Amino acid sequence: MGLRDGDGWVRCDCGGHHWGLYGAAGLLLVRRDMPEPHVLLQLRAEWTHGGGTWALPGGALDSHEDSIAAAKREAFEEVGIHEHHLTVVHTYSDDHGPWRYDTVIAHCHGDANAGIANAESADLHWVHIDSVHTYELHPGFASAWPNLHPLVVASLE
Repeated sequence: MGLRDGDGWVRCDCGGHHWGLYGAAGLLLVRRDMPEPHVLLQLRAEWTHGGGTWALPGGALDSHEDSIAAAKREAFEEVGIHEHHLTVVHTYSDDHGPWRYDTVIAHCHGDANAGIANAESADLHWVHIDSVHTYELHPGFASAWPNLHPLVVASLE
């Protein structure tokens, strides 16, 4: 078991190549202190997979991690969010058979000290949940958003 052994591409049953030998996970952070709920979107740096599109902080799971641990680690590495700012409320899996992407939905109050923490992020925006679809989204996130949106709404009730 290596500390960081999950980096690499997987070819899956859908015919695509996906990042993460053991799957991948991202953090969908929902800000609860505003009159309307907002989520944190990350503009992926041009050199990254899906560069120039908006997505969630996230990345490959390592062999010793579960999805929640990986999403928290990636959120810290990419946007500087410490896990004590988060309350995890749900996990959504986009399962492709030999590979899956888990979106960890978490709530926070305030901006959780989010900021660009490494070169994978070009920008960050807190976006109203009804406006997410208006951004140029990473293809994987764009296809998952119609399933994620109602989960975010339900998590607020």
